[in-house]
Amino acid sequence: MKKDTHPASYRTVIFKDFSCDEAWMGRSCAPTRDTIEWEDGKEYPLIKLEISSYSHPFFTGKMKFVDTAGRIDKFNKKFAKFAAKK
Repeated sequence: MKKDTHPASYRTVIFKDFSCDEAWMGRSCAPTRDTIEWEDGKEYPLIKLEISSYSHPFFTGKMKFVDTAGRIDKFNKKFAKFAAKK
């Protein structure tokens, strides 16, 4: 492998999907301020997720309405001017 390919901050982190309360350990260089104590008793950086394969309708087969950040309202405001032209 090539040297210096991965960032220096590449580390073990915990990903947690808060919509279904599932968590798993992985590796990432994404910045985070939060930490969580894992099953092995050690503290790891926590990356919070709104949706993952544990909660996404494509993988679960269940439809679920998720609008935590007002995304529909943001979309409607952004594209309202295009609908008014017609």
